Amino acid sequence: MSIQLVLAQLILLALGLLAVSTVRPDLIVDHGIKALLGLMLTFAVARLRPRAFLRMATPVWLVTLVLLALVLFIGVGTETSSGTKRWLDFGPVRFQPSELAKLGLVLQLASFFSRRGVEHKLISATGMIVVTTALVILEPDLGTSVLTFGLGIILMYAAGVRISNIAGFMLALGLVSIPFVGVYLNKNQYIRERIAGHQNRDAELSVGLDQIGFAHRDLNNGGLWGLGPDGPRYWYFAAHTDMIVASVGFTSGLLGVAMLLFAYWLIVSTALQVSQLAARVRPMTPEIHGASTMATGAMFMIVGQAFVNLAVAAGMFPVTGVPLPLVSYGFSSLLTMSLALAVIHSAMREVRAHLPAEHFDELPIGNTEPSASD
Repeated sequence: MSIQLVLAQLILLALGLLAVSTVRPDLIVDHGIKALLGLMLTFAVARLRPRAFLRMATPVWLVTLVLLALVLFIGVGTETSSGTKRWLDFGPVRFQPSELAKLGLVLQLASFFSRRGVEHKLISATGMIVVTTALVILEPDLGTSVLTFGLGIILMYAAGVRISNIAGFMLALGLVSIPFVGVYLNKNQYIRERIAGHQNRDAELSVGLDQIGFAHRDLNNGGLWGLGPDGPRYWYFAAHTDMIVASVGFTSGLLGVAMLLFAYWLIVSTALQVSQLAARVRPMTPEIHGASTMATGAMFMIVGQAFVNLAVAAGMFPVTGVPLPLVSYGFSSLLTMSLALAVIHSAMREVRAHLPAEHFDELPIGNTEPSASD
């Protein structure tokens, strides 16, 4: 296990527990149990080798497509979901398939490129990205669909696809999608309202800006050290989910927000270490290539979503409804991000196992397994 990743996960889970206990004390036991399950899941799944992830990639991806299709027919929403239906009910459990679909796409593209290479048959890979993204858009969930599409582009680049090919794919897709953009926005008025509200911050009825204003006030009131869980605060929507960074800042101050950013930096650092160490392995086997690609995709899946969430809280982006990974209340995101961390753990161990002995002294601190057989 990578000590860096374990530390990052513990920091994020602890900050999430602290923030949820501040905003919704009635949910702290539920969130604590889910956080513990997520941690246990990471440790259990991280024991798998990358070849196991690559072999199960296609079945997992196909299952996520089926779940996304089911959402269009039997999906459920919430009283605050603007008429969208993004969840499936399995008895007492409510699950959001679009979260798992991102991980399924990471595994599928990594498996595809490790088996087929990056010089040919890119139409198949682009089709995987388009199909997955399209099913998420139809829910509709514009924020998650943008993240899913961006994730696919990052995976193509990480696998070694030429920039010119990626640019050509994006240009062609952009031209094809132009006629559908207006229809989509007219059909989903809430998206237009959020964009208009973001552009016109002084409008009296700006959608979403009320909660952003309260979030900014909480962040400012937190100061350097925070006011603790019992500090006086205003209620506003999604303070324990999409806007939880404001609750973190209110409770633990600038120190807590800095720890939050530090934890995400540890995830980025570890994934980049996997890529750097994989480049030293000779010969480069399909499994090592797949492990490196998976680690990069899993990292972007976590940190890319964190960036969007924090940008929304800062008022840079319109309200999207994207949770803060491993911090926000909600089991679908927590479960999927815990699995993504397990993928990075597995990739790091596999790459280290294939390094020549002379490279061991150059390995980053915090990764102690000498081989994949341990």
